[in-house]
Amino acid sequence: MTAATHPATTAKKKPEAGPPASGLDLESIGDLSDLLNQPETVARNFRPLELPLDLIDEDPHQPRTKDNPGFLPESLEELARTIRLRGVKTPISVRDNPDAAGRYLINHGARRVRASRLAHKTTIPAFVDNDYNEADQVIENLQRNELTPREIADFIGRELAKGKKKGDIAKELGKSPAFVSQHVTLLDLPDPIAEAFNSGRCRDVTVINELVTAHKKARNEVGLWLTDDTQEITRGSVKLLREYLDDKRQHEDDERNSDTIESTESARAAGEGEPATHSRRDPKEADPDRLRRAIVHVQHDGRPARLILNRRPPVEGHAWLKYDDDGHELAADLAQVQLVALLEG
Repeated sequence: MTAATHPATTAKKKPEAGPPASGLDLESIGDLSDLLNQPETVARNFRPLELPLDLIDEDPHQPRTKDNPGFLPESLEELARTIRLRGVKTPISVRDNPDAAGRYLINHGARRVRASRLAHKTTIPAFVDNDYNEADQVIENLQRNELTPREIADFIGRELAKGKKKGDIAKELGKSPAFVSQHVTLLDLPDPIAEAFNSGRCRDVTVINELVTAHKKARNEVGLWLTDDTQEITRGSVKLLREYLDDKRQHEDDERNSDTIESTESARAAGEGEPATHSRRDPKEADPDRLRRAIVHVQHDGRPARLILNRRPPVEGHAWLKYDDDGHELAADLAQVQLVALLEG
């Protein structure tokens, strides 16, 4: 049935001509019920604008400051790589700039704008929303739900299962191959590390990877270290743990080499009919007066630390030390260092 013969259509009286109404020209749109029954048509008709980047200004009062991690050069370059490859998929929001006619202020999307400029784009998809204020900017940033490391790892795992290479996944995400490899590690963690990660004791992917590396070399020691629920798992504490394990392994290697040398000297002396130059204690018998490896605990500037004994100090009267709380190293004046304890490593 055509519109000319439809009863509902013939019953309507065309309104008399008059001044145009403000806002949408509803008559030119037609029957809204037909439009709403066609969501694809709505999506096509209400696409974002492609605004020139040189007409967009950043809001000087936006909640993110220049020191925000999202504005770091490496972070913006990662985003720029994805924009070069795929473009901006989520339109930004802008409002009319009250101080410059024809220009726009960013409501949200400053990172996308900066990265688009780095990617040498000239336009960006955007919606104009003049009903926007500073509180909305803060809310938008507070309520944004970032992906968790586990969710990122699961996505990478699914992509790998499809046969994609890590390098291709990294390129698509705008991340480094190391980023992908670190998250792949989360898919198959040793039990004690998996427990620490899943319980929320540690969510830092870099720290988890450091623990996995240490666990491969010293399974029992790392497992025992993780059983202490009071132990904070931070980059500093894991760094100290790995250094301790490295020092312990180096000391064990030195002892083995020493045993080999002394055994060789004893055998040579016996073959030449000469007495051995020194006697050997039963290797199973420990010398109670001997420190296999000394660890010197000190206090400097009110902070606990330990001396680094295998590094030459820059000047006489100084020594290198490492703080226990954050792992920072410095050469300190020994006159300001207080000896706390001498322990065996």
